[in-house]
Amino acid sequence: MDILGFFIILVVLTAAAYLLGRYLFRVFSGNRTVLSPVFSPVEHWIYRIIGTDPEEESDWKGYAKAVIIFNGIGFLVLFCLLLAQGWLFLNPEGIPGFTPDLAFNAAASFVTNTNWQVYSGEVAASYLTQVAGFAVQNFLSAGTGICIAIAVMRGLTRVKDDRLGNFWVDLTRAVLYVLVPLSLVLAIFLVSQGVIQNFDPYVVTSGTGPGGVQTIAMGPVASQEAIKELGTNGGGFFNANSAHPFENPTPWTNIAEIFALLLLGASLPFTFGRMAGDPRQGLVLYGVMIVIFSGAFLGIYVAESAGNPVLTNLGVFGPPMEGKEVRFGLAPSVLFAVATTATSCGAVNAMMDSLTPLAGLVPLMLILLGEIVFGGAGSGFYTMIAFLLVAVFIAGLMIGRTPEYLGKKVEAREMRYALLAILAPGILVLILSGIALVTPAGLSAISNPGAHGLSEIVYAFASMANNNGSAFAGLNPTGFLYSVGGGVAILIGRFVPAIAMLAIAGSAAGKNTVPPGPGTLPTSSAVFVVWLIGVIVVVGALTFFPLLAAGPIAEYLVMVGGG
Repeated sequence: MDILGFFIILVVLTAAAYLLGRYLFRVFSGNRTVLSPVFSPVEHWIYRIIGTDPEEESDWKGYAKAVIIFNGIGFLVLFCLLLAQGWLFLNPEGIPGFTPDLAFNAAASFVTNTNWQVYSGEVAASYLTQVAGFAVQNFLSAGTGICIAIAVMRGLTRVKDDRLGNFWVDLTRAVLYVLVPLSLVLAIFLVSQGVIQNFDPYVVTSGTGPGGVQTIAMGPVASQEAIKELGTNGGGFFNANSAHPFENPTPWTNIAEIFALLLLGASLPFTFGRMAGDPRQGLVLYGVMIVIFSGAFLGIYVAESAGNPVLTNLGVFGPPMEGKEVRFGLAPSVLFAVATTATSCGAVNAMMDSLTPLAGLVPLMLILLGEIVFGGAGSGFYTMIAFLLVAVFIAGLMIGRTPEYLGKKVEAREMRYALLAILAPGILVLILSGIALVTPAGLSAISNPGAHGLSEIVYAFASMANNNGSAFAGLNPTGFLYSVGGGVAILIGRFVPAIAMLAIAGSAAGKNTVPPGPGTLPTSSAVFVVWLIGVIVVVGALTFFPLLAAGPIAEYLVMVGGG
């Protein structure tokens, strides 16, 4: 029944992604949509306020410059808000401001769609910070990722035209026509299921806390939760994230949140197919995503179902449910774990640290591959395109022919940028993990020495460098290395691949197309799906196998050996 339920969700997701993909094509093509009567006046008012001409487009350098300037301003505003929140309003609990290093990490995290948190949201963030800081960036960071993906699509599909669009127009449309209405619908549904939405002071009642009292946090949770999932942001209002009953109270909200965090990433390949004028090109990318996603789910499910032989020898049988979401069962916990690491989300309803070794290897590998299945809002798509171009290039070399994609030659310039987009986050993970393993600052954060401690370190830096935000929570990443070094990794991991992909789009947009010939590699076939999956797996294996062997694989061998 668990497996059947999983495939039913995939069928419904595919249908919804197809429809949303068609809608996104109309939105970013400037065509009239069902929401135009409501949002078109607001859209044009925004253009007048910011002084942009919706008909004026930029080349890739201009588009990248706009992305950096906009997000740089967002970083500074959020950083200052975090420092000053203790003196500002909408703070009924009198929560003090963040320390500078923590504010740097948090601002970098939310501006980049990472939402890595080394603090408890209900303890460290005021209502003003949650709404005017974190929630605003949840919309804008997700919108930025979608804009970059759309610009890459334009670059690949336009001919002899180096214009990629207008970032300010794309961002306005992404937020107004996509993120706001979807978030509104989801927030209303969550409220109907019991997710709280208020600005009340925290409730103090009798309980088991210090002095026999317990403090129950309140807040505008439903609105935060909706964009957190839809925008693949992931930062929890509460420290327990989607395991908290105020964030995720029922089986229906659990399914809705999983569905929401997959939806936008799944829809973009369909949008690309329409932009390319060949839906099969989008179906190939979606097929790769579905195959890897299904394999990841089945891999974790089988590993967890097999149980722990150490516990079995003690007479404890069945899947180990410690750290899982016991309200919903094993399959929903596993599906959430896969969905949140296949996308760039980081929301969790169970503890990643509690997974058995091989089960824990799967989400770690999904992150290390760049979260291309289905990836973050936009970022998963354009990183998948980088892998696709590498696959096309390698295939072209193997058959002794100039590689082509969508009728355009893939040359050395595109390869340099594609490899930069793919390898930059991985290089960050390797460097920072190495530093953590040989310095007191890195080693002091480990609470589980040995193979599992290595997995915790690698997972932390992989999560930051690849803009995920989840964690093997046995690590204490509050020191300078993790907060400031991790913040730098977050920023590099977001913007270096994004700018590299915009450069590819700019290069491709200026090229002419050549007609397909007898030696042209078909990129819309099932064979190419297999080839692309093989390239993705091989690149990941070559880059990270030593870390995986010394971490989760070594831990698994110890476990089955009864250690």
